Amino acid sequence: MRGVNKVVLIGNVGRDPDIQYIEGDIPVAKFPLATTEMRKERTGNVVSETEWHTVVLWRGLADLAGKYLHKGSLVYIEGRLRTRSWEDKDKVRRSQTEIVGESLIMLDKKKEHEGHIHYSDSGNGSAAQKPVTDDLNFDIGSGDGVNESLPF
Repeated sequence: MRGVNKVVLIGNVGRDPDIQYIEGDIPVAKFPLATTEMRKERTGNVVSETEWHTVVLWRGLADLAGKYLHKGSLVYIEGRLRTRSWEDKDKVRRSQTEIVGESLIMLDKKKEHEGHIHYSDSGNGSAAQKPVTDDLNFDIGSGDGVNESLPF
């Protein structure tokens, strides 16, 4: 039986993407993404819980991230989990789980004449773009205090 490795996140970029180029001039972008969940306790207090994820984008998506994403940007990311392992300078075994992004939608508030643009890794080294219909607009800033609780 085949497995499924799929991750869908909506969150805020924690710092400007770090762009590096590996052998063959292939761009790789890496940045932290914060997802915050709000819940109400029995006492009526609203509690927010923020989870941090490391996102890695390759090729065309990395170029787009470098050009358009910045600390605080609201994004929708689809991708897969990947865990890397290595040995540090002290010979201690380390590992890190990352989200390898395969699709990116920028959700920052749009200007009057612009729509959301959906970018996905087409597998040939470039990012394909297509307009996203308005029924995919997410009402993240609904005034419920979610954005005020983000750590940036």
